[in-house]
Amino acid sequence: MPFYFDWTYLLVIPGLIIALWAQASVKRAYGKYSQVSTKGGITGADVARRILAQNNIDIAVTRSEGGQLSDHYDPKAKVIRLSQGVYDNSSIAALGIAAHETGHAIQYHKSYMPIFVRNGLLPVANIGSFLAFPMVFLGIIFGHFSFLINIGILLFTAVVIFQIVTLPIEFNASKRAMETLADGGYLDEYEIVGARRVLTAAAMTYVAALIATLLQLLRLILLSQRRR
Repeated sequence: MPFYFDWTYLLVIPGLIIALWAQASVKRAYGKYSQVSTKGGITGADVARRILAQNNIDIAVTRSEGGQLSDHYDPKAKVIRLSQGVYDNSSIAALGIAAHETGHAIQYHKSYMPIFVRNGLLPVANIGSFLAFPMVFLGIIFGHFSFLINIGILLFTAVVIFQIVTLPIEFNASKRAMETLADGGYLDEYEIVGARRVLTAAAMTYVAALIATLLQLLRLILLSQRRR
């Protein structure tokens, strides 16, 4: 039986490299600026609470049970969870991350439309990320069920759309964070530069994820065309 090499696997490699680069970049930026204390000495938890109070948002700020960079806003529980390195830390990275998470809370408070669009897409995106590839490959293997290929591609397209909608949400939260930190005098000019580098590196992980997903979608389309 002759050896057959599926060249479409090569499409996965650039996406993997970009994703690894993005992860390394955010860890490098966080590692650097988590070691630089701000002149104001305010902690990530304190700055989050102050920003929320300024916007008349009554939600809790607690420690996250996860590890490093596990910071997030939970809209269902209405709580901002900050990792240990952010909650109790007064570093440039800590304040940037804490302000970013409050940016998400402000988005919900002000009914920022893209975040509700993303929430609406989430169930379909979850199904697509789990079932798309199995359905495409079943459709390829069993020719009589070729309609499964189209369904799989449509489901995975929902994953792509979800990630596209996520980008403006993340960039907007970072923009709100930087404006708040600067206007509120929480960081000076040098510190603002560091916080921006941390948040930009974090945002690039979402860009990298989108590129990787687009390459996966292209691979599915090419596989479906080959079958036809």
